[in-house]
Amino acid sequence: MEEKEQSTEGLQFVGKKDELIAAKRSLRTIEGRDVLIIHHQGVFYALDCYCYHAGGMLQNGDIEEINGNLCIICPKHKYKISLAEGEGWYRGRNPTEKPPVFRWYSKGVKQRTHTVTEKNGEVFVKLCLQPAWIDSDYYQGEKGKIERAKAGAADDDTLVMDEDDV
Repeated sequence: MEEKEQSTEGLQFVGKKDELIAAKRSLRTIEGRDVLIIHHQGVFYALDCYCYHAGGMLQNGDIEEINGNLCIICPKHKYKISLAEGEGWYRGRNPTEKPPVFRWYSKGVKQRTHTVTEKNGEVFVKLCLQPAWIDSDYYQGEKGKIERAKAGAADDDTLVMDEDDV
């Protein structure tokens, strides 16, 4: 009995399987952390919902296969993040190669991902808190929230012209 309780420790209910599949992408706040749950090609993924680079909202990002990994593309600056591991990917050339050829390179894990479990038609997420620091953690903290708010305000202040302004 204790083993069963330990295996479900930390699991947070995030929704009914059918509803999450229909939604494809859902935002949840779990223990104060904003998490994006994605259902794509029959698999559930959970990751921090703000991009590690500048706090952009990942919810509306396109999903593409990059170097054999399913990645979400941040709509704000086009950063590529693997859904499964949170690895950042970029395309570049090694100047020591002759001729230098564009290839995909990993930046390492940049976005915190979380464990998704399905039981009896219900979906649960267990937050991953290890290793101690991953770049996306910044935008879950107080300083990151302030920066996200400033960026949102700047986006709202974008000049919009009316017919009268022309």
